[in-house]
Amino acid sequence: MCRWAAYRGKAIFLEDIVSAPCHSLVAQSHRAQEAKTATNGDGFGVAWYGERNEPGLYRDILPAWSDPNLRHVCRQVRSHLFLAHVRASTTGATSRDNCHPFASGNWSFMHNGQIGGFETIRRRLENSLPDQLYAERHGSTDSELLFLIMLAEGLDRDPHGATLRAVNRVSEAAREAGIEPFLRLTAAFSDGQSLFAVRYATDRFAPTLYLSAGAHGHSLVSEPLDKDGAAWQPVPAGSFVRVGTAGVDVSPFTPADAIVALAS
Repeated sequence: MCRWAAYRGKAIFLEDIVSAPCHSLVAQSHRAQEAKTATNGDGFGVAWYGERNEPGLYRDILPAWSDPNLRHVCRQVRSHLFLAHVRASTTGATSRDNCHPFASGNWSFMHNGQIGGFETIRRRLENSLPDQLYAERHGSTDSELLFLIMLAEGLDRDPHGATLRAVNRVSEAAREAGIEPFLRLTAAFSDGQSLFAVRYATDRFAPTLYLSAGAHGHSLVSEPLDKDGAAWQPVPAGSFVRVGTAGVDVSPFTPADAIVALAS
């Protein structure tokens, strides 16, 4: 499983999330505390928004802890909204095209989790994409494909509904292939204005997600960034989060194959 962190608020340096805290995302790349494995060394990436509509994107296959360029970039770049990710691969080779975040137009997306039986249903899902979005598929991960499906389902118009419809499409493809739908999905995505996140699983083990309101803005993370966890609130499984100009809204996320389960 991967680790990620996202921020929206007043412009801050990327290092305030990515590398400076005692349990920063860089620290989590080699000593994660709430993942199946402590090491997330299969690449990293950062997407940030500035004066242009589309996000800036920096990704590489090195482990985040061993790339000095990442630290230099994070010390110099300020942004009001950014996504950062360290990867522990479940599908797809270690390549830049498979590193999160992924971007399309003004949207960026990153994911912690997996689609069960992905190789069995991959062709069905890829064939369901319109040609324009299929042409944007540069890597081989389940995460990138899920992002493109969300775009096909109307992410621009209805982020919550598009995410629901994309999850239902994955489950439908699994049933058509004769396998039980299995999905673990804790993802963050943005259009450059609002920050969205979802925490969901078809079983009782949705990957972790925490929310914090700080002096400058809101952070969504896989794990708290500091030792004092009092300011970090766990987001329940089966939740959709929107962070925008009006503040934070957390609403139920209940796809067709959702189970009734308490957040772990």
